[in-house]
Amino acid sequence: MKNFLEGAMKISRKPIWMTLMFFTLMVFACVTINIYFPAEQVESVAGEIVDEIRGQTPAGEKSRDNEKSHLINKSFYAFFRPVAMADEPLTVSNPSIRMLKQQMTARYAQMKPFYQKGILKEENNGYVSLAQTTGLDLKEKRNLNSLVAAENGDRKKLYGEIAKAMKIDPSQVGRIGEIFAREWQKPVR
Repeated sequence: MKNFLEGAMKISRKPIWMTLMFFTLMVFACVTINIYFPAEQVESVAGEIVDEIRGQTPAGEKSRDNEKSHLINKSFYAFFRPVAMADEPLTVSNPSIRMLKQQMTARYAQMKPFYQKGILKEENNGYVSLAQTTGLDLKEKRNLNSLVAAENGDRKKLYGEIAKAMKIDPSQVGRIGEIFAREWQKPVR
């Protein structure tokens, strides 16, 4: 009987030991994958692109004072700055992005009066929608709907191109749109 009990104890310890090892392995095997999203860089790019489309700052325009102070800063910090400090603000551009910006700039001129009247509004997802269409005839509504559809289509392409250019996972395009939304929602001047 003594041998039987010892044998039974050995057999019952093995599944417990294996179960304990399995759960230990599972705990250490669970790895959190953290997808890096460069929100600050996207905000910088969004501000630059929205301002360019709305004509608030022409592309490539710099003042002489700004260039001079930038040169002094670069000279001074050449010896004293930390290694991780970024040199220049991020600029994202490729032929597709430039083409989309040109189309959106031309369309913005047509849409601006509707923004000012409150007929168009910027949503929190980075796209345009109709706020109110009272006072517009059917032809104006149809034309405005086609403008909004074209604008939203170009914005979707723009966000995708920015994701590609910045090497951001395509599943994060919605976040890019949300960041752009904050820039688009700034008052139209």
